Amino acid sequence: MAVVVYWTPYTYQDWTLTLAASPRGLCYVGLPTASPADLETFVQKHVPGGVLQQDDAGDLREVVRQLDEYFAGTRRQFQLVLDFRGTPFQLAVWQALARIPYGETWSYGKVAQALGRPKAVRAVGAANGRNPMPIVVPCHRVIGSNGTLTGYRGGLDLKKRLLHVEGHEVSSSHGQVQFEL
Repeated sequence: MAVVVYWTPYTYQDWTLTLAASPRGLCYVGLPTASPADLETFVQKHVPGGVLQQDDAGDLREVVRQLDEYFAGTRRQFQLVLDFRGTPFQLAVWQALARIPYGETWSYGKVAQALGRPKAVRAVGAANGRNPMPIVVPCHRVIGSNGTLTGYRGGLDLKKRLLHVEGHEVSSSHGQVQFEL
């Protein structure tokens, strides 16, 4: 039996995100660097029997409303039903990311410690990079242990802009990008 995964584009300023939800909840947020094929690949891999259908009925309107509020600076925490799809370790990392408070950043090491696995820093980084719902599950709030911005699937410029939305000022010092509240 086919499982319908509804999707819709969401535009903020000069970028467009792709939002998708299964019957169980939001399952995918494609950053501006993602292609339509990325969503298709995600559904094929993680939603058995999944069939993509554009959301003409507005089933994703609550996600859109909350993203609008986030970007306007009036929402600090998303209250959405999320349909995480990944390995048990990835799920644990993504749930830890969701607990990073608005306006705060954690290092990969701090996330690993929060999981009770302080030596799993690199594995945390890998799971962070595979987060299927960036922004909503705030992987952009994870930084290097020395306070520098580290890689981001959407690019460091997007990461800086997301941190700026949350009140961070980003600056360069000695060739490294640093930021502060």
